Amino acid sequence: MRYGEISGKEIINVDSGARLGVLGQTDLLIDKRTGEIKYLLIPTYSWFGLRKNEQQTEVPWEKIKKIGKDIILIEYDE
Repeated sequence: MRYGEISGKEIINVDSGARLGVLGQTDLLIDKRTGEIKYLLIPTYSWFGLRKNEQQTEVPWEKIKKIGKDIILIEYDE
């Protein structure tokens, strides 16, 4: 799967029902040797979503349960 195919999709946590962000506003941690995606790095926002905090949520790639047309569903215990 190419990045362009998943970019722009909303990331939803099925455990909490929370919207975590949009892929494209998140970073990916990629293994330099294998090229595999290891983590989605999702920034946290303050001020009603206007400014990034220094903290971020690291979601392991294995926690992705389904990549749909518009949404990426993850199962992640925050």
